[in-house]
Amino acid sequence: MPGAEGIKDDERLRRLEAVTDATLSKLDVADLLDELLDRVRDLLEVDTAVVLLLDVHARQLVATAAKGLEDEVEQGFRVSVGRGFAGRIAATGQPVIIDDVTPTDVVNPILLDKGIRSLLGVPMFASGEVVGVMHVGTLTPRRFSPDDVHLLQLVADRASLAGQARSSKLDQAAALALQRSLLPTKLPRVPGVEMAARYIPGHSFGIGGDWYDVFGLPSGWLGVVIGDVSGHGLRSAVVMGRIRSALRAYALICDGPAEALSLLDRKVHHFEAGNLTTALYAMISPDRTHVHISSAGHLRPVLAVPGRAAVLPEIHIDPPLGVGGHQARRHTAVVEFPPGAVLVCYTDGLVERRGELIDVGIERLVAAVQPALADEVTASAMATAGVEQPTDDVAVLTIRRYPDTPERPHDPR
Repeated sequence: MPGAEGIKDDERLRRLEAVTDATLSKLDVADLLDELLDRVRDLLEVDTAVVLLLDVHARQLVATAAKGLEDEVEQGFRVSVGRGFAGRIAATGQPVIIDDVTPTDVVNPILLDKGIRSLLGVPMFASGEVVGVMHVGTLTPRRFSPDDVHLLQLVADRASLAGQARSSKLDQAAALALQRSLLPTKLPRVPGVEMAARYIPGHSFGIGGDWYDVFGLPSGWLGVVIGDVSGHGLRSAVVMGRIRSALRAYALICDGPAEALSLLDRKVHHFEAGNLTTALYAMISPDRTHVHISSAGHLRPVLAVPGRAAVLPEIHIDPPLGVGGHQARRHTAVVEFPPGAVLVCYTDGLVERRGELIDVGIERLVAAVQPALADEVTASAMATAGVEQPTDDVAVLTIRRYPDTPERPHDPR
């Protein structure tokens, strides 16, 4: 028969297996936290179990999941780091045991109302930083052992992963909502031209820094923008939103694209340092006969005119936004835009392929662009570039000037 130590080791092994069960990984974040709290209540024979996650900006712990103290979550209880039982754990990064709870030990009245007599809490870590606190409590006096502390810390480590996943999902949802609000759901109908656009995320979370924009100006000119903020996720989407809004504002007070991009360059250099951003800003004349284009490190668009082969217009590529000296002179090229002509603006995800020179992808795109309906040209460019499984975000914006002969605008719907 196994001795007492053997039985103790077997029991500890059973406990460890209970909180590291592989089936837990199949649960979503909320269910995983609930399941972990249920198991820890059973394993430690306690009455309550709570997870509080850190709100970094407020420096407060927020009740996120609870068993036996559900009111904490329902009331959205918060406690500042450094205050009370949980706040002390977050501030020190060390476990705390309270054998006999008194009003001076806690700041949450729910714990006292519930009749909690003993508490054990441990920090939750991610990348070496405290991201939350997990604590358990009993309605009868209890002396928690080092083994109890070790087991709760193990559970807290598992819950930390769930908390990170939850935060990541919230960031993803916020970024996706932000990006969708910034990309036009429907391009405007404007006299003299038709337009089409596509955006395909190159990563599973579906958010990046690519964007396009079209807006009319009081002067009758039409503003067309495509750009790319480096990176992916919420941060890139937020930066993209700020840059997009700033360019719209500058477009209202500037006479040409180069001037607007110069002001935007100063803004990015001062307020968005470290964010590599490229942008192409084009202004189409009120009579739609010419396009004024300025590029801040962005790829040249493709121009297709009836009766001619598609080309890359002669445009000076200036430095990206926020790079180097922001006093550098920026250039504007004037490009003829005859009836039936098509201008295709795009981000580098459309033409870049691993193990292939970008020039090859650009040549492939130029060969695919023909003076046709905007939606057809856009679809052809996407298909030829092979973006069913892109490795980078792809944005394409096509503008076509109507032919001289009357033509009903194509509506892809």
